[in-house]
Amino acid sequence: MSEDVDAALDRWWSTLAEALGLADVPVGRDAILGLAGEAAHAVVRPAAPITTFLAGYAAGLAGGSAEEIAAAIERARAATRG
Repeated sequence: MSEDVDAALDRWWSTLAEALGLADVPVGRDAILGLAGEAAHAVVRPAAPITTFLAGYAAGLAGGSAEEIAAAIERARAATRG
């Protein structure tokens, strides 16, 4: 990822987290981007935002801890593999 893209994503991550009232997000941006990439390649491109949204929603319903987020991401990744 280029430095410009990385910096833009860092700024957007901070801006969006603040807009959503999230002081601390217990998952890294790269985990979400990795999941989106897997969904886009294994299913179709539009599956990326749907997959990340549903994984995040599931993690939130489960409590939203770092462990629950990681588990939701892994379940979503497994689903993309069939």
